Amino acid sequence: MSIKVYVEGGGDRKDLKTRCRQGFSTFLRKAGLEGRMPRIVASGARQNAYNSFCTAFRMAQDGEFIVLLVDSEAPVTEQNAPWTHLRLRDGWDQPPGTDDDNAHLMVQCMEAWFFADADALQAYYGPHFNANAIPDRKDIENIPKQDLFRALKSATRNTQEYDKGGHSFGILSHLDPDKVKAASPYANRLIRVLLDKAGG
Repeated sequence: MSIKVYVEGGGDRKDLKTRCRQGFSTFLRKAGLEGRMPRIVASGARQNAYNSFCTAFRMAQDGEFIVLLVDSEAPVTEQNAPWTHLRLRDGWDQPPGTDDDNAHLMVQCMEAWFFADADALQAYYGPHFNANAIPDRKDIENIPKQDLFRALKSATRNTQEYDKGGHSFGILSHLDPDKVKAASPYANRLIRVLLDKAGG
């Protein structure tokens, strides 16, 4: 099975898209996909990611599995499957032939994953990182997006202040996937589906 993941991120700059691909590839490799890695397609803005996913799914050959991975940008209720959430929040139609295994969410945004592994943040930023500014919460998907960024800004005030484009994908590559899976049901779901489609 050949897997392509159309991920929100990387903006319009070639160097950022390269960092995006590298960050997600490293994270997924550590999550157990070594030797059967999906192809990461850094798609820039979330609307671009959705549009690119729709085109790729429509053109997919037998043996190809196409995935959309975007920030949820808001809480995801238990009764709302990924496509339901994306329809209600973004007005995106579920492409014919897809199912919920094709749509995955970073809840409420990728930065929530960082809060599952404060050690990785400390390692990335060094001794002047203020770990006390990072809330010790197991329910990272329930932290509002603005609170995530506020805490990151506070924690990095005495070092290189958090910059989404400059830092996010480097931090992603430092994360322990087991910690992220334990704290984020949606991250766990993503990795479980990719492992299953990749054959193990």
